Amino acid sequence: MTESLEAPSRQSGVTLREVDAGSVLAICELSVRENQRKFVNSNAESIAHAHFSEVAWFRAIYADQTPVGFIMLADRPKIPEYFLWRFMIDARYQGMGFGRHAIALLIEYVKTRPNVVELLTSCLQGEGSPQGFYESLGFELTGKVDEGEAVLRLRI
Repeated sequence: MTESLEAPSRQSGVTLREVDAGSVLAICELSVRENQRKFVNSNAESIAHAHFSEVAWFRAIYADQTPVGFIMLADRPKIPEYFLWRFMIDARYQGMGFGRHAIALLIEYVKTRPNVVELLTSCLQGEGSPQGFYESLGFELTGKVDEGEAVLRLRI
């Protein structure tokens, strides 16, 4: 008997869950809109990077029981530096508030880390860029550019 799952709605509960053998394929199948693909790596590539990084903390984003996105943090408490390294919400689920909830959950996690003062991220600029989304969450441009991407900061 297969379990019947309702499609996620704006009222769905958002959680961050470990990516495991049972969920990795579903997470790798998630994708952003065509005009956003130049701004974010595939989840398969991100998961591969995470497995060969000493600083990656990554999670699948779920709305109720449906995987809807992916988030990855470069977690460097010794520096201290906390950097939102990868973030995406599948095209089918954008505009439903899941990204905002996921970032809020990430911020709550970052607040538990040693010596945190800010959460950094970066993005390319242009049509389809997530810059406006980040700014709507309180991130501010730092004036720095890293590998062609504008760096943003959220003070914690």
